[in-house]
Amino acid sequence: MTEPHVPARHPAWLPYLLGLFIAVGPAATDMYLPAFPAVEATFGTAPGTAQLTLASWFAGLAIGQLTQGALSDRFGRRIPMAAGFALFAICTVGCALAPNLPALAIFRMLAAFGATAGMVIARAVVRDLAEGAAAAIMMSRLVLVMGAAPVFAPSVGGAILAFAHWRMIFWVLAVYGALCAALCVWVLPETLPRERRLFLTLRGQLERYIMIVREKVFLTHAIMGGFTTFCMFSYLSGCSPVFQQGFGMSPSQFGVIFGICAVALVICSQVNARLIPIVGVSRLLTIVPRVSLAAALTLVGLSFAGVHILWLIVAPMVVVLGSQGFNNANTNAGALQRHAAHAGSASALMGTFQFSLGASAGLLVSLVTDGTPRGMASMMALGMLGAVITDFFRRKADPGRR
Repeated sequence: MTEPHVPARHPAWLPYLLGLFIAVGPAATDMYLPAFPAVEATFGTAPGTAQLTLASWFAGLAIGQLTQGALSDRFGRRIPMAAGFALFAICTVGCALAPNLPALAIFRMLAAFGATAGMVIARAVVRDLAEGAAAAIMMSRLVLVMGAAPVFAPSVGGAILAFAHWRMIFWVLAVYGALCAALCVWVLPETLPRERRLFLTLRGQLERYIMIVREKVFLTHAIMGGFTTFCMFSYLSGCSPVFQQGFGMSPSQFGVIFGICAVALVICSQVNARLIPIVGVSRLLTIVPRVSLAAALTLVGLSFAGVHILWLIVAPMVVVLGSQGFNNANTNAGALQRHAAHAGSASALMGTFQFSLGASAGLLVSLVTDGTPRGMASMMALGMLGAVITDFFRRKADPGRR
């Protein structure tokens, strides 16, 4: 099949298509969060055990990143992405048919391995087309579409639970994955021409990864992004028990709270795109994480004080989650700024940092879950503290960056 090549100026709809692809990961993460109690009831397991399937999902996201980046640098962007979505769809069917919790966790890990194609390769496409501030702005446009997933996914999951079994959530996600695979094949332009592809041996790929990691600007941005992801995934792992068990919310009510936080993230991502030309990426990466840390510490204080007033808990949480609309786009763009020749590999390494820390967040939160916000809030604050500390080293590595 002849590859459709991207024109010199990318189509106006391309960022939104890429956002649809990246959104597969967040949608698959968030849509079944309201189903945790139902999953545990089906398999007869203790409260909190369903969080292990979320940790296995994060682990699959971390492992899959390395492979997807190398494949996209070697074979182009379209076909590896289509193959990844196909694997996601097949393994998500396995989730729908899983006979027990361990099987569900395994299929979730395999599905995550496929879902990473959209997350890694879409970022690489952005780097193929733009760099620096332009890349951060384009990434923010992707977040506009990607952000619709966490806004609507828990509500969709809650609506499905109102009239169907929790397994139906995975059937819906499987259809989404199959649709994305088809769009990759028939619609997505190829942004990496054959002459720019890297045909590396396994040893050569490992050497390239080592070379990327040794570059301090990449490393500091990637680690900083990993800590902000740790904060985000601490929230994702802990929010269902906090609101459904601690506050006694129904799945649909939980979806509303989750959607408010997601809307804040989307709005901030668009504000980020407008502020970048005025303030600069580097300055935003210094200011915003400190605001987020202050809000996270406020949440910790309220939680350990035993405050059980919903809006007092949600308010600082919205600030922390909204801040990720700045942090995600800017750390991604900063990490890739010097790696145009191997954007797929650099994007994969960055994702591995992020989701390795995310997987650890899921495990840690599952261990400290007690129906109160204390464990979740503590892990969120820990993530943002790590980001603020890393920012000191980031500024030393790239002192001239605005």
